[in-house]
Amino acid sequence: MTTPAFGPPAIVGIPFDKNSSFMRGPALAPPKIREAFHSSSSNLWSESGIDLGQHGLVDDVGDLVFPVDEPFLQIEEKIVHIVEKRGVPLVLGGDHSITYPVVKGLHRSYPKLSILHFDAHPDLYDELDGNRFSHASPFARIMEEGAVTRLVQIGIRTMNGHQQEQAKRFGVDVIDMQTNTSRIALSFDSPLYISFDLDALDPAFAPGVSHIEPGGLSTRQVIDVIQRVEAPAIIGADIVELNPTRDPSGMSAMVCAKMAKEILAKMIEINR
Repeated sequence: MTTPAFGPPAIVGIPFDKNSSFMRGPALAPPKIREAFHSSSSNLWSESGIDLGQHGLVDDVGDLVFPVDEPFLQIEEKIVHIVEKRGVPLVLGGDHSITYPVVKGLHRSYPKLSILHFDAHPDLYDELDGNRFSHASPFARIMEEGAVTRLVQIGIRTMNGHQQEQAKRFGVDVIDMQTNTSRIALSFDSPLYISFDLDALDPAFAPGVSHIEPGGLSTRQVIDVIQRVEAPAIIGADIVELNPTRDPSGMSAMVCAKMAKEILAKMIEINR
């Protein structure tokens, strides 16, 4: 009997927002997303019919604590540890800067991987306000290191001249909001990482973000893309940039929980 290539998805919280450029708050998000995920106002079944509440189907390894001043190294090592145990990390951020060390950790085991990135912003700045590790720069750092063979960005609607140049430099496939985003079906040839920034959505669907950018995707559009995506495997994902200080009703946390359920279900479906 052969050992499966993948163990269960592993939820890990990364309460870190020190690289936020506008306001703090995303460090408070992981427990809010978990609370919404387990809320009795819904249930733990995915739309595809997977009961995520089954014993052993999904692990939760808790939140990172940052006792030292090297958070990125700690994040990277945590991801390496999860992968060594055949886990598939679903990361609850946190600001978007955490995606860089997460992908670095995955790259140690997956030298060729692709990223599907949902966001209002391309996050390709070489630096922002003098910070090369800003939450506006993770994909510049990732692409510089050659850690990714293909980067597809969906929902973009704030692309400036510098980031246009960066996208061209790195060969990024940008599907912006001027493009017809209905019924997008994407196929990847290498193991896939999904990075979901909550502000990819129009603020009508998720107002609890630091950077409110009208004209975005609907919740349904994002779920449809996730459900239709094809890849040899999904080796990790993140959900970032929920700011609970701007989400008093908890509606945006519920949106994050919904995305977590559908991403987890897709991981399980593809990685079986």
